[in-house]
Amino acid sequence: MYLSELNISNFRSFGPDGITVKFREGLTALVGENDSGKTAAIDALRFLLGTTDQEWLRFSDDDFHKTSEGNSESSEIKISGTFKKLTHGDKLGFAEYLTYGVGQGDEPILHLTLTAKRMGTRAGRPYIATDLRSGKHGEGPNLDNNCRLLLAATYLRPLRDAERELSSGRNSRLSMVLNSLDGVDVGELFDAESADLSLFSPDEIKKLGLLGLGDLFNKLIVSHPHIENGNSKVNNHLEELQLHGDSLKSSISVSQSGSDSQRLRQLLEKLTLNVDNTSGRLGLGSNNILFIACELILLADDQDNFPLLLIEEPEAHVHAQRQLRLIQYLQKIVNLKEDKENKPQVIITTHSPNLASEVALNNLIIIRAGKAFSTADGETKLDSDDYKFLSRFLDVTKANLFFARGVMIVEGDAENILMPTLATCIGKDFTEHGVSMVNVGGVGLRRYAKIFMRKNAEQDGIQPTPVACVTDLDVMPDCGPYIIKIIKDNSDWPILENGDERKWRAKRDFQGTGLDEHKEKIKSKAHGQSVKSFVADEWTLEYDLAFANDNALAEEVYIAAQLAIWDEGENHSGKTAKEKFDMAQTKYAVLKEEADKLAADKDWEKKEVLASKVYAMYVTGSKASKSIAAQYLCEIILDKTKRDKDYDLRASLPSYVVEAIDYVTSNLNTAPGG
Repeated sequence: MYLSELNISNFRSFGPDGITVKFREGLTALVGENDSGKTAAIDALRFLLGTTDQEWLRFSDDDFHKTSEGNSESSEIKISGTFKKLTHGDKLGFAEYLTYGVGQGDEPILHLTLTAKRMGTRAGRPYIATDLRSGKHGEGPNLDNNCRLLLAATYLRPLRDAERELSSGRNSRLSMVLNSLDGVDVGELFDAESADLSLFSPDEIKKLGLLGLGDLFNKLIVSHPHIENGNSKVNNHLEELQLHGDSLKSSISVSQSGSDSQRLRQLLEKLTLNVDNTSGRLGLGSNNILFIACELILLADDQDNFPLLLIEEPEAHVHAQRQLRLIQYLQKIVNLKEDKENKPQVIITTHSPNLASEVALNNLIIIRAGKAFSTADGETKLDSDDYKFLSRFLDVTKANLFFARGVMIVEGDAENILMPTLATCIGKDFTEHGVSMVNVGGVGLRRYAKIFMRKNAEQDGIQPTPVACVTDLDVMPDCGPYIIKIIKDNSDWPILENGDERKWRAKRDFQGTGLDEHKEKIKSKAHGQSVKSFVADEWTLEYDLAFANDNALAEEVYIAAQLAIWDEGENHSGKTAKEKFDMAQTKYAVLKEEADKLAADKDWEKKEVLASKVYAMYVTGSKASKSIAAQYLCEIILDKTKRDKDYDLRASLPSYVVEAIDYVTSNLNTAPGG
């Protein structure tokens, strides 16, 4: 049996329209930014199913959904769960609560609905009535406590103080875990009144249960010569203090009271869990791993009940490599019991890209803006081959997209370096707006984008994260092939015909509206819902930066390229940065004169010639590294922005760059809170 669906309405951040979370077998990770509702979903499960530590949960006024103004308009919370693939034991245990399909071969399903209603006040305090029923719409019989115990989940809370939880003390977590295991009451009791310790053998000790050992230990303490001596001295003084005829006599005993279960709990609360092969005190991360190991024993190998493990933020205090080890082990727990009828189901919440990158895309659920968006096959616009591709390439550097308020996907290192700086300089800082950059390295840009495109948008709603795909047009100006030395003259210009394998295109290859149609074709590959493609206005990013707005940034792009070439070739290594900049600036002035003359001689457009000659620095001769040049360009623009408060970079940038930055910082999915 596994939990296939959870429905929540009017609970904390989830309003009357509610949220539907679709789970798969095995391990599922709920990801998303803070206050998106991940904890609310886990807490809803705790209320619905209960937990193995038998923690008592009750609804409060704060659990009812409130409007953005802070007013609570809801009076009834509903939490529903659907369980599928019931085992033979499940069908027997929940027989009277199952829902059957209309077909003869339809498998029964277990539906549970928990309602919490405000019922006014009692004794001056708010009274909230709860009701747990079976049936598809909560119209079936009430679930009894014994059946509910079969559904109890193992729960690891977030931000846990692992060291304190594993130490001895009243209601310690270790005592709760040990007390919940089968066999805690196995073994004989110890008759402290009649037992003769001198005749008590090791074999008899081995037969004792935990309570028996506790009573034996207590008997040994009170029989110790030191304790007996102390008791004798108390009686000596007591005898001198009594009146004639009094017969008061003392005895020292170990304090204990209550039923056997209470005494057993008190005994377990004396225990502490430690690591015994480490010197000194454990750090937060090691204690957290120890705590998780302790909790995992609740997933007993031979348990008959539903094995569900809920973990909030398993990455707490744990460094990256241990996070990966942890998620691998959780996957292993599931996989090892793949052939079991009642294999474990694990649900985690996380803010860690490390963990998110290790969970299969089929098992991720993005919680955003009060909605749950599964990324499983069939839920997104991705096809099966896309899932295979992303399983190989969706690493930790890209998994940050699951937590962002906006995502910009680019095809190279230069764009990855430049875009955040350009955004900052036009007042759209990506960090401030919660935007993540994803550099796909020229491969699979649209595949990453389609993670955010819903296959059934009308049913699921649109994933509200603004996603901008920034890509090149890859069409040269007609002067481009000459300037970057692909061809020498018109006689060398290859004719483009059907089947021609020429990899480059120029504007003259497109007639009429052909260039616009080409641009729309590129855009349409990943465009729709909250995903938009922003295609370069001209050729590539570097060319467009040099071309746009009458070559407004041509000098900066050239200088950055020249500095990158000198940097890699170690030219002018004895020069200061300022001297190198001045030298590059002088070379640009010469290049501009050459471009103006070439444009006049060939009757080419001056802007295109200058931008092409600047871009040639990246593709001919020594070839400037685009990523290194991007770093220099960032420094140049940042310096200019700081020195000149009136500098308007926005007016100098290509329009598609500005539009992409504005879009991803639009914050379509502001967190609802709760």
